[in-house]
Amino acid sequence: MMFSVTVAILVCLIGYIYRSFKPPPPRICGHPNGPPVTSPRIKLSDGRYLAYRESGVDRDNANYKIIVVHGFNSSKDTEFSIPKDVIEELGIYFVFYDRAGYGESDPHPSRTVKSEAYDIQELADKLKIGPKFYVLGISLGAYSVYSCLKYIPHRLAGAVLMVPFVNYWWTKVPQEKLSKALELMPKKDQWTFKVAHYVPWLLYWWLTQKLFPSSSMITGNNALCSDKDLVVIKKKMENPRPGLEKVRQQGDHECLHRDMIAGFATWEFDPTELENPFAEGEGSVHVWQGMEDRIIPYEINRYISEKLPWIKYHEVLGYGHLLNAEEEKCKDIIKALLVN
Repeated sequence: MMFSVTVAILVCLIGYIYRSFKPPPPRICGHPNGPPVTSPRIKLSDGRYLAYRESGVDRDNANYKIIVVHGFNSSKDTEFSIPKDVIEELGIYFVFYDRAGYGESDPHPSRTVKSEAYDIQELADKLKIGPKFYVLGISLGAYSVYSCLKYIPHRLAGAVLMVPFVNYWWTKVPQEKLSKALELMPKKDQWTFKVAHYVPWLLYWWLTQKLFPSSSMITGNNALCSDKDLVVIKKKMENPRPGLEKVRQQGDHECLHRDMIAGFATWEFDPTELENPFAEGEGSVHVWQGMEDRIIPYEINRYISEKLPWIKYHEVLGYGHLLNAEEEKCKDIIKALLVN
């Protein structure tokens, strides 16, 4: 009798552990029991769909065509506050898209840093925006821009990395610098990043267990926000942007978790090894770093820019992580990219 009870308990325990570690299936847009498709989408060569949003001047008449890559826990409806008169004066066409698993874009279970560049290239080709285009990546979305600089530099007219993501396991950045920067983060975030890097198969359980907190960014903890960031967040709460409810509608694992796993994985290259795609001066690459940013360590982005003097590095005093919500800064960023 005791043996049977023990076996039953072990079976239940194994089942509980299995369910705890196994992510639920995604709720894919347009599939049975999934959210509806409400945005235009393009079909990629591997069969996945990418949803996108266009803004600015008409695509066919634009002087500049910019693909904007949203950050963590965001979507194609991300904010990029640039005055309408600047857009019309310069003739800028923007296309924002949902990265894999976010919003209405299909999940990509095997996504990598490298696959991000080819998603962008296919998006550009399907929309016929021309042989060259600009890319602008925000926060975690900046790893997609690094990917473009590595794998499709011939397609770029220019690039911007806004408050760009840092991988604490890059191989050519001095380890003592990376370790020191990581130690500035809350302990729970340090552990989350380490789980994403060393045991990514455990990340779903880590981020969903209730024993202790695991991520400031997912739980909405504002401890890492600067004073200016808090002002921006307050305004957003008073006037929420449409589409926010769609960001994670296909499942947190398909967007947030896989995004972290890809970003914190061991990359095939290190940013300091990148070659200048504009050796003849026909374009430029910019990094914009808020000096009050408590999410992204400026020391690492400063180091990369010093190792790659062809990057135009801008430190913005008094500003934090949410530069994309600051109209004057967005205007400066666009003018530096397209005019200066």
